[in-house]
Amino acid sequence: MLESSELILNDDGSIYHLNLLPEQLASTIITVGDPERVSEVSKHFDVIDTRVAKREFHTHTGLYRNKRISVISTGIGTDNIDIVFNELDALVNVDFKTRKIKEKLTSLDIIRVGTSGAIQPDIPVDSFVLSQRGIGFDSLYHWYQNDGGDSAFAKAISQQIPRNDNHSNPYVIHCNPDLARKFQTVEMINGNTVTNVGFYGPQSRTIRLKPAFEELNDQLAGFNHDNQRITNLEMETAGIYAMANLLGHRAVSLNAILANRATGSFSEQPAMTVEKLISFTLNCLS
Repeated sequence: MLESSELILNDDGSIYHLNLLPEQLASTIITVGDPERVSEVSKHFDVIDTRVAKREFHTHTGLYRNKRISVISTGIGTDNIDIVFNELDALVNVDFKTRKIKEKLTSLDIIRVGTSGAIQPDIPVDSFVLSQRGIGFDSLYHWYQNDGGDSAFAKAISQQIPRNDNHSNPYVIHCNPDLARKFQTVEMINGNTVTNVGFYGPQSRTIRLKPAFEELNDQLAGFNHDNQRITNLEMETAGIYAMANLLGHRAVSLNAILANRATGSFSEQPAMTVEKLISFTLNCLS
């Protein structure tokens, strides 16, 4: 039995951070970073039966073309991904009354609809990238017992991209190929996505503080392993793939490219590009 300090429930029986009851969650889930983007997805639903909000975690569940979908905001970063994925898993795989893990486990389909910056000059702003691999420069995966992920790819990252002992070893996790197949159309670029722990220094941006690795983006852009290159940089994908892989769920990350770091350009229509990705995602799911 899971102790109350480990599985924390609210007074109404809902899970601690997400504030959800098991029956309020669909088996197909779209994650977005921004809480305000939840309604940008759910406005397309035919019916919304659940609206729950606590902290940065907002959830709408409803029907889109007779398919039940939940859309949940995670906030920014893999620390929040750790919270969201553990609690999503608990909602379907733990009996809240007995506090015991269920004998028959449920696998969720989880689709990230997020924004990202390309690091290759030939990936245009306002395009879409499907992350075949999440490359974690954060440390989330290392805090769980794991099988090492794609260790050959991770080793190549370590060998080709300098780092120091103050930074965690990179890890590499693949998307779920069956779920990804739903979104592999001519509109989608297949890529490999680096996830780092911040937006400024960890992505080699400079305002007043000088990044420790000023050439990081150039080094990432020059990486090659078995004719695979790194395409884009953001803050959640590797954590999503890591947690989904460990917990037995299917995950894929879809990225709206709003910036190109190689060319220094930013989208002139970011809201429209995100809206196009939302519509594309929902249509592929239905």
